[in-house]
Amino acid sequence: MTASHPLPQYRAQYRADGPVRAGIPEHGRVPRYYAVKTELLWLVDSLGEGAALPSERELAERFSVSRVTLRQAVGELVMEGKLQRRQGSGTYVAPPKLVQPLSLVSYTEGMRRQGVAPARSVITVEHLPADEVLARDLAIGHGDQVVHLERVLLADDERVGLESTYLSVERFPTLLEVLDPTKSLYECLTGKLGVVFGEAEERVETVLATPREALLIGTNPALPMLLLHRVSRDAQGVPVERVRSLYRGDRFSFTARLRPDR
Repeated sequence: MTASHPLPQYRAQYRADGPVRAGIPEHGRVPRYYAVKTELLWLVDSLGEGAALPSERELAERFSVSRVTLRQAVGELVMEGKLQRRQGSGTYVAPPKLVQPLSLVSYTEGMRRQGVAPARSVITVEHLPADEVLARDLAIGHGDQVVHLERVLLADDERVGLESTYLSVERFPTLLEVLDPTKSLYECLTGKLGVVFGEAEERVETVLATPREALLIGTNPALPMLLLHRVSRDAQGVPVERVRSLYRGDRFSFTARLRPDR
């Protein structure tokens, strides 16, 4: 059911980082919860990062809506990373999303540039035989051994992602001897094993975490995730690694610098 819920004129001000006209169609008829959500966004901006949202009862009275309608609006803002729920405490204005460049920059370097302390919690370190797809991506034989590293990504001790990396054992036979798996693999490859990265192919899509992934990252299985698939190559064009990175959609965004093809 929809209801006409005209917003105050100042709500329609131009915002370059938001939807045009706040997503309100010209006829002004929108679901009640969405009108409340738009109002909440302005309240969030005025409160500032870390501030507590007023109580559910107070907000429902302020917007003249039911608590069910209010919860739907708040729930969407939580899913989008604008608000954070804290068990037994309340709902708070979330910090800005972390921004990771889509470039040959490690997760560690990307976080450090934002003044965030990166870390990793090691889940799996193992040798596996390459299946057909992995063998093709790494330019090795089907069944050849690969190193598989699975690590939870942390930012200021907050779990924000899960990363699985695969590398050829034949190419990097001493990797596990020189690598501290809680630290940057990229820095180990370039600093200790002499790899010079040349390029990478990356694909980004949205997914829902599996139950295991949600448990490892410590998030709601219904929360949208950003999934990145990357194959990195050295300066000679030889594959170095294949990486599957899963990031929390409420905590991450990505940037890329685009240039025209020549």
